[in-house]
Amino acid sequence: MRSGATRLTVRDTVMASEDVLERSVDDAATSSSFRHFRVRHFHLELRVDFERRQLQGREVLELSCVRSEGGGQELRLDTHPSVSFHSVSVQSGDREGQLQPLCHKIQPFTSYGCTLVLTLPRPCQTGDQLQVVIDYTATDGPGVVWLDPEQTAGKVKPYLFTQGQAVLNRSFFPCFDTPAVKSTYSASIKVPKGFTAVMSATDWDHDEKENIFHFKMQHPIPSYLVALAVGDIVSAEVGPRSRVWTEPSLLEAAKEEYDGVIEDFLKVGEKLFGPYVWGRYDLLFMPPSFPFGGMENPCLTFVTPCLLAGDRSLADVIIHEISHSWFGNLVTNANWGDFWLNEGFTMYAQRRISTELYGVAYTCLEAATGRALLRQHMDNTGEDHPLNKLKVKIEPGIDPDDTYNETPYEKGYCFVSYLAHLVGDQDKFDAFLRAYVDRFKFQSIVAEDTLDFYLSYFPELKEKNIEKIPGFEFDCWLNTPGWPPYLPDLSSGDTLMKPAENLANLWLAADLNMDPIKAIDMSSWKTYQIVYFLDKLLEKSPLPQGHTAKLAEMYPKISKAKNAELRFRWVQIVIKNHYEDAFDELQNFLHSQGKQKYTVPVYRAMWSKSEKTRKLAQEIFAATEKQLHKNVQNYVKKIFV
Repeated sequence: MRSGATRLTVRDTVMASEDVLERSVDDAATSSSFRHFRVRHFHLELRVDFERRQLQGREVLELSCVRSEGGGQELRLDTHPSVSFHSVSVQSGDREGQLQPLCHKIQPFTSYGCTLVLTLPRPCQTGDQLQVVIDYTATDGPGVVWLDPEQTAGKVKPYLFTQGQAVLNRSFFPCFDTPAVKSTYSASIKVPKGFTAVMSATDWDHDEKENIFHFKMQHPIPSYLVALAVGDIVSAEVGPRSRVWTEPSLLEAAKEEYDGVIEDFLKVGEKLFGPYVWGRYDLLFMPPSFPFGGMENPCLTFVTPCLLAGDRSLADVIIHEISHSWFGNLVTNANWGDFWLNEGFTMYAQRRISTELYGVAYTCLEAATGRALLRQHMDNTGEDHPLNKLKVKIEPGIDPDDTYNETPYEKGYCFVSYLAHLVGDQDKFDAFLRAYVDRFKFQSIVAEDTLDFYLSYFPELKEKNIEKIPGFEFDCWLNTPGWPPYLPDLSSGDTLMKPAENLANLWLAADLNMDPIKAIDMSSWKTYQIVYFLDKLLEKSPLPQGHTAKLAEMYPKISKAKNAELRFRWVQIVIKNHYEDAFDELQNFLHSQGKQKYTVPVYRAMWSKSEKTRKLAQEIFAATEKQLHKNVQNYVKKIFV
């Protein structure tokens, strides 16, 4: 342990967490009284009704009053209009065993939620403990997604899943829907016969007679990481502490794709960042409508079936989600304005693991594709857009999901890389990351906590005032929009990138010479070399007349690809070059998946190209809208305005 890095006791951890709540910026995305009450634990007891599309049951909240001034008699919880309440009662610490009915009302809050206001029998004093019991029904809210059988991979049984990030779980259960609050939870989920329930929990048990699944999360997590899925779900072991869960039709493909590899990822992560505290690490392959590449729900990452590429070429997405086990799930941003703390550190951790496993050249290649996405995003929005800061001020009424973009990921990665560059020694920076995780584990923090700890851990850097180097000031990184002032050196990837660039230049030439093109053997290229090649073509599209048709003919590995990353780039090339012969591939791609990162840019490209592609976009959306997540539906509708 270096000077400045200290190990916390349990008492210190609790005090530090409450201190963060005292001084962190307000979370405008919650109307809850999270500053006045602390959730010690909560329990969900729910019944899944597919016919009525309802989750019916009870929530029991165990609370402590941590501040009585200005709110001790009123308990406010985040909720959503899709949730209805039947009864609310309270048991105070001084009246053990007796539940008292509570008056409750719903107040408007924002477009993405409302407030459940409970009036307690008497004002709470600091240190008071109480138990609140809420009987409620959740229906078809933005965080509770019901799928018809035809929207699943098997197309036989319906499916239910929840998605909490960023502020959607308030439609799943009443809560303090802010990442500043962490607690343990438990759940008992009764499902129809022939269905299986899974959750983001450390302990699972199944009452087969009643078909009730019992879950317990032993570690404190924020509300957005509580996740449930119910469907025709089966599993297979793929490692000593990992299994894959899928619909039956996908099980063999998932097992073959990830058998044995997850444990390798976990071991490298533990070597770099410290113990993996969550017990198991399982993967749930979702129906095609799942809007994300992956959602890092602890113990059970929800992932898109697009990752079943057949050649393990998209395993880096799993490395990213595993990295969240330390950065995001264990150490968490206290509000969504500091989202880069979750994602920037995770991108850095992902690429550290990749370097250990695959070498620095591969990691540089993968980072170059990320940089291209950041460049594309900033070109689309303008570098000075306020969302292109690391520390974003989310104004009241603004849905944090609407601020989502590449900046916290890739600019965040650049900032963490800059911090490593200042240290100048990879082993020392790896040791800092382990100390950082140990210092703030199970806590929610803000950017200032991270940077203060960095400077205290490296007092020699603090003495040099490295946080104030002109042009690279920490405050500039956090609060000034624009391109990162420091870019990591990716030249070690030239052995993989240069061949891709050279091939792209041949295809960009006005007079196409096929002989040197045919002389380049792409069969041994890694997937991200092909991605990098396509990014270069996409950047310069439209190509000279006739080149796209020859490209499709020359590389069926690309034009008929099953790999989602290749398909995503190919269909954009098809759109930008108005290559109508491949419009069927475009349709197939949008029909086959609903990932937000793929779907929204493709619709945006179609809408901006021509009258014909706009009409095609409307036709495809009309046919696929019901299989998309509500957020993705809304994003596409905004494009059409």
